Amino acid sequence: QVQLVESGGGLVQAGGSLRLACVASGRTGSVYSMGWFRQAPGKERTFVADITWTNRRTLYGDSAKGRFTISRDNAKNTVYLQMSSLKPEDTAVYYCAAKTTPSVNYPYWGQGTQVTVSS
Repeated sequence: QVQLVESGGGLVQAGGSLRLACVASGRTGSVYSMGWFRQAPGKERTFVADITWTNRRTLYGDSAKGRFTISRDNAKNTVYLQMSSLKPEDTAVYYCAAKTTPSVNYPYWGQGTQVTVSS
């Protein structure tokens, strides 16, 4: 099992920045990649970014390209999401996720951290 705990959310003005962190514990040696998703009230959960654990290959959703950067620190078992130029449309609960294979399925999820961007 892999446990994930997110932190770093909060209230920020439009145009501002936040850095989210997700610390993994448990069987972290089995992790293939970790990623970020977000879900606004009444909306479906959408993909934000993903990074592979060993070779740090990254993928970004359309909403994140050019503004968000995903990174990882293997020694700390932590993945980060640096968010810049935030917009009110970025307001959502941000979830950290992990998978142990290249499958599209993410079996492990954190509890989420709220990001609110004011206009």
